[in-house]
Amino acid sequence: MSFQELGLREDLLRAVGEQGYTEPTPIQRQAIPTILTGADVLAGAQTGTGKTAGFTLPLLQRLMESRPAAGSNRRGPRPVRALVLAPTRELAAQVQESVETYGKHLPLTSAVIFGGVKINPQIAQLRRGVDILVATPGRLLDHAGQGTLDLSRIEILVLDEADRMLDMGFIHDIRRVLALLPDNDSRQNLLFSATFSDEIKALANRLLNSPKLIEVARRNTAAETVKQVVHPVDRHRKRELLSHLVGANDWRQVLVFTRTKHGANRLAEQLNKDGLTAAAIHGNKSQGARTRALVGFKTGDVRVLVATDIAARGLDIDQLPHVVNFELPNVPEDYVHRIGRTGRAGNEGEAISLVCVDEHKLLRDIERLLKREVAKVVLDGYAPDPSIPAEPILRGGGGQRGAGRRHDGQQRAGGRGGERCQGGGQRQEHGGRGRRGASARTDGRPDGERAGQGRSAHGRDGAERRGGNQSKSNRPHRKPQPEHSRTPRHARTSRRTEVPALLGGGRDD
Repeated sequence: MSFQELGLREDLLRAVGEQGYTEPTPIQRQAIPTILTGADVLAGAQTGTGKTAGFTLPLLQRLMESRPAAGSNRRGPRPVRALVLAPTRELAAQVQESVETYGKHLPLTSAVIFGGVKINPQIAQLRRGVDILVATPGRLLDHAGQGTLDLSRIEILVLDEADRMLDMGFIHDIRRVLALLPDNDSRQNLLFSATFSDEIKALANRLLNSPKLIEVARRNTAAETVKQVVHPVDRHRKRELLSHLVGANDWRQVLVFTRTKHGANRLAEQLNKDGLTAAAIHGNKSQGARTRALVGFKTGDVRVLVATDIAARGLDIDQLPHVVNFELPNVPEDYVHRIGRTGRAGNEGEAISLVCVDEHKLLRDIERLLKREVAKVVLDGYAPDPSIPAEPILRGGGGQRGAGRRHDGQQRAGGRGGERCQGGGQRQEHGGRGRRGASARTDGRPDGERAGQGRSAHGRDGAERRGGNQSKSNRPHRKPQPEHSRTPRHARTSRRTEVPALLGGGRDD
């Protein structure tokens, strides 16, 4: 099947052809015709499968079909008609690039807004009017709170990487965004997710109207083009083994994942001392520093990019050959997202995990999710010492997945505590699945932080930052609201298809 057979207009086909694409990927073959019908969509697709173009192309065509006629009596700037929500700055920028690439021959305008950069240029751009807005939830709510953004005329809503947004604790922000939009029945809703958790099913059931289910691979699995291998090694020899692998195999482009921001900085420094050009990217880095590191990695000036899980989504690097899990993630689904940075668009890739004795349970959880064992290969000279005992991976209080705020190193109150594996004593800087923090800063923050309510984006840094320096007696006390008193915004209607039934019931198959 060719793109011409999908029902796309000629100016979109021209833009696709200029990028050198001739045949759509499986997700594009299914998603594009379905979205063009106006139906709501729940799509499960791995990273690197072309899903961004899978919703961008039909979105552009539908906006052109409903575009006001030239010369119509329209006053003021053009309204935002399509909204794409993404969990991270990098992913938002990638989606915006796709919109610009495929919409280059169309009279539609677009913009991307996220935190970590000045808000005034974004305000100026919004005042000029945009048809398509790509945003992270926190900065979007900042604009809505300041009255610089009107979302009442949204025709199409896209939640990209929805599972990641929930894992980062965006569920409350998503609900606030939905409250600013037209009713569900008056807009088209598209939800894309690499994994289907119970939380995703609940969100989809609230958001989507009789959705069409699109799946191009078994749920919660890694791309088949990625070769996965585990190298058992002692925790204190991980850095030595990593340097050996990069040097001995002459790897020129390697993406390495750590759990913590401090761990990423320290590992990058150690690799540079070993003679390997390395840079770190994480939530504490400024947007400029993150951009420079990514550009250097893509051009080959940086050989090893050390990242926390912020880079598991939105990093679009053509033919990235190697991904290394220097430390396994706490959440098994994050493993799928990490290794999805390689083996993209049908290319082959390799995902290597350096696993110490502390991480055996994490590895079992990952294999349980994948429904398969990952090959274990002990390298000569790096066999683990069986006399070294496992050190416990510290975990804080409980809480539900997605109930708290997690953004690449930001501690979530009541969330999972620390992780120890690198160097034997490093604590994790972000929680895994904890309770939602009381408050957070907004302007200039990493994307994952929560927008304030009814305040300027510039005035929330001090006392509100997770309670700031307030004493316990001065902190506001909120009486918990009983579950039975909470009324959902959108009532169920008889024409809605329950998503759990659509996905085959309760937990993932």
